[in-house]
Amino acid sequence: MELARITAKGQMTIPKKVREAAHLKSGDVVALDVEGDRILMRKIVGDDEYLVAVQGTLDEWSSPEDEDAWRDL
Repeated sequence: MELARITAKGQMTIPKKVREAAHLKSGDVVALDVEGDRILMRKIVGDDEYLVAVQGTLDEWSSPEDEDAWRDL
């Protein structure tokens, strides 16, 4: 088991042994899923340019006003 600490900005460094075992390198895209108290991370293989482009369009819905409007739904 490898441990990592979350920073005040919500960031963490993936330990080198984990990066090597998962064949992760700078610029790779990963997907995160939550299952109960577990966070699952997997490397996205394939058309990651498409996924990055789609993710960029989702910023439209992330303003504080949007959070207020959708919070109780």
